[in-house]
Amino acid sequence: MKLIQVTFPCGELTLEGMLQVPGGSSPFACVVVCHPHPLYGGDMENNVVVALCYALCEKEIASLRFNFRGAGGSEGSFGGGIAEREDVKAAIAFVASREEVDPQRIGLCGYSFGAIPSFLGALSEQIQAIAAISPPLALSPLYGLKEYSRPKLLICGSEDNFTSPQAFEAFFESLPKPKEHEVIDGADHFWGGHEGEVGDRVASFFAQMLR
Repeated sequence: MKLIQVTFPCGELTLEGMLQVPGGSSPFACVVVCHPHPLYGGDMENNVVVALCYALCEKEIASLRFNFRGAGGSEGSFGGGIAEREDVKAAIAFVASREEVDPQRIGLCGYSFGAIPSFLGALSEQIQAIAAISPPLALSPLYGLKEYSRPKLLICGSEDNFTSPQAFEAFFESLPKPKEHEVIDGADHFWGGHEGEVGDRVASFFAQMLR
């Protein structure tokens, strides 16, 4: 396994990220992982984000976790979830250009706030499968998912602080197939003590969909 600190352009800004590459022969499938709300401490070193990237690596899938504009060492300032769409698009373009990555096998995962810019305007033909961890339905209805016909996984905890199980189930039912969902018993929005469980579940989904 290799951890590669990277920077990449997003318009006039430079964003920072960490490319995690399994051992073995490349190119690999790759998942772009988007972190929680930067104004509440979210960044690419978040416990769930890091756990997922390591779980992906164990399944021989590369990952890019990165800091949205204004977070960590990324330039710019918080864009309200709107400007961050461009950050996601730039991250996808960046991994698609890397020799370690198979551009035909790219997935996208957003955790909490990270699901908003990921699934509002950033979805493209380049993305083969998507996952939303603890989608913040109280903040955004994530309309982009309702028009997305490729494989999708939604996962949340039974004790989620911001999305009730009832709202989660209703939203899932509104989405087009193919789709999967799971509620992890005992986990809240922050996944303390459940990082490995959610990481393994999401990584298994991408291992199946990005073969």
